[in-house]
Amino acid sequence: MIDQLIARIQKTNAPIVVGLDPTMKFVPEHIKKAVFAEYGQTLRGAAEAIYLFNRGIVDAVCDLVPAVKPQIAMYEQFGTEGLIAYQKTVAYCKQKGLIVIADVKRGDIGSTSEAYAVAHLGRVAVGEKTYAPFDADFATVNPYLGSDGVKPFLKVCQEEKKGIFVLVKTSNPSSGEFQDQLVDGRPLYEVVGEKVAQWGEACMGERYSYVGAVVGATYPEQGRILRRLMPKAFILVPGYGAQGGKGADLVHFFNEDGLGAIVNSSRGIIAAYQQEKYARFGEMNYADASRQAVLDMREDIAQALDRR
Repeated sequence: MIDQLIARIQKTNAPIVVGLDPTMKFVPEHIKKAVFAEYGQTLRGAAEAIYLFNRGIVDAVCDLVPAVKPQIAMYEQFGTEGLIAYQKTVAYCKQKGLIVIADVKRGDIGSTSEAYAVAHLGRVAVGEKTYAPFDADFATVNPYLGSDGVKPFLKVCQEEKKGIFVLVKTSNPSSGEFQDQLVDGRPLYEVVGEKVAQWGEACMGERYSYVGAVVGATYPEQGRILRRLMPKAFILVPGYGAQGGKGADLVHFFNEDGLGAIVNSSRGIIAAYQQEKYARFGEMNYADASRQAVLDMREDIAQALDRR
């Protein structure tokens, strides 16, 4: 799947992933009004509203970007109805030709980790039949429990030719409380980065590994170090836009071949119409605002890479 992701990045000339992290405050009133008229102000109504909101954005940007990243928590908050909306969102994105990175941050041990891997990337046996429950292409994985929590995902990646992004240096302000702690004189994120490179050796595509890493745009210097430690790992870069990251912060996440990283923006794209910069589009044209935000982001990244 890493080769397909690279092919899509090269086709669109956009190393961008759109984070589909909807909340009800992002959903325009006309969508909520129509859905609540049919389902009431219920969990099902909320789930259907975010699904329709997602569809509008996907329709507007699917020709511009290679991938999307739905954050499962934004769907789980609406219970089982939300998970149905999540599943429908994943299926619709794949129907539109997009690579789907499931932002699930799973990580456990033994049979629990195996079940997570099967649910999000693999196939589960039911009698004589097998099913792909969520059928994403990549999933984010928390490595805090060590190799026991990661190896079941590696097994599924090898079987299904899919991939994972391991949390290495996350974009949030308090990430350093643990990730920057020294282990034998080196920050923990470097130790994890080296493990990512090691895990990836057994899961190689043509040029890059199926095992990637999550490194926040808000830590460009750490990105430079980790890029060197993980030369064959694709880096998923959160923190662009709403969290303060900008194109100039991203150059060290990429390799000399212009590949090696894909940059996420969530609120900056899906809620673009609520920003002053894109207010001219209005609520009714929220998806057009999202499309323009993608175009602006693509230009920002391209200019930064050209200047390096």
